[in-house]
Amino acid sequence: MSSQSRAATIRGAVIGASVVVAAGAGVSALATIYARKVVTPDAERPDDVEVLAVGAGTVTLRATPETIAGGRYGLWFDGGAGHARLGEVIDHDEQARTVTRRLLGVDGGRLGEGPARWNQYFYAGTPAAVGLPFEEVPVPTDLGDMPAWFVPPAARVPPRDAWAILVHGRGATREECLRALPVLHRLGFPALVVSYRNDPGAPRSLGGRYHLGDAEWQDVEAALLLAAERGAAEVVLLGWSMGGAIVLQLVTRSWAADRVRAVVLDAPVLDWRHVLDHHARLHRLPDAVGRLAQAVLQHRSARRLLGVDAPLSLDRMDWVTRAAELHVPLLILHSDDDEFVPAEPSRRLAQARPDVVTYVPSRGARHTKEWNVDPDSWDSAVARFLLEL
Repeated sequence: MSSQSRAATIRGAVIGASVVVAAGAGVSALATIYARKVVTPDAERPDDVEVLAVGAGTVTLRATPETIAGGRYGLWFDGGAGHARLGEVIDHDEQARTVTRRLLGVDGGRLGEGPARWNQYFYAGTPAAVGLPFEEVPVPTDLGDMPAWFVPPAARVPPRDAWAILVHGRGATREECLRALPVLHRLGFPALVVSYRNDPGAPRSLGGRYHLGDAEWQDVEAALLLAAERGAAEVVLLGWSMGGAIVLQLVTRSWAADRVRAVVLDAPVLDWRHVLDHHARLHRLPDAVGRLAQAVLQHRSARRLLGVDAPLSLDRMDWVTRAAELHVPLLILHSDDDEFVPAEPSRRLAQARPDVVTYVPSRGARHTKEWNVDPDSWDSAVARFLLEL
């Protein structure tokens, strides 16, 4: 080989290696961005719905997958200052891309045309929105007092010795739990609707990042201890989405876990790897990016790269693999068409542990909207499960 040929070969090898290195660096950077997004609370919640017309008992909206969904939902408007409750779909004009829904009530403000934000909780505000008395209660933690609502049981029902503790999901607020309060109230359960670190209005962790349940469970443990101080012999834990991941960490890591009588989970995250893979595909990220993001979340450099207080343990939050370690009765309600937290891990856990898991599948509810689509069925499933304990 001539010196010129050798030089060309070397140049080609160097260029090829540079491309590989650059591609690898790009994958690493993208994986870090993805992992950081997963653990970073949203700074704001922008309007995502357009109100086109308000009629006599109706609202017409721009059609989206959310606004055409069956069930009943809420609508924030005027930057969150106003709120309305919407019922069933009356008309869906696919050609015009509009949907008209029943207007069930306006809780505040003046509803008119313009931008708004969809509220899957249906209710907004405090437990007063569901007609229940409540008390603002601070839950003392190592980070400071976490705001909570205490809702006493119905006066006409003998109070139970177990309290219900309700835990919302990632990016949600305590309002997510309001839907469950009426049935718990009727059953005689005192209820504590809690917040956790990095919630709006709650103390921040050192880095101000989510830990996907790996740290937040300590704030729910503090709520459990407060309930015990106020007379709760045991507790029932209810968790939505990431709230499910949080309460299951408490069940297996808290020294007070023996006070947990049962757990109710709505669309829970039972395996973060499965969820992260799903969202990587949704965002059309290469498989290598999704897998590397999971490694970044668990690496010792996660503190520096992501701002978390400590590396996360995805193994510790994989309840399909750890199914044998669960020993409290679990009720899982999960829609087969959940677009955000796929139901497969819930099905697999139910199949692995039919002795402790009561599984209630549904269809058409998407993520954490099982109550919205069929509130009577949701209430009945929860009531039946709790009354059989």
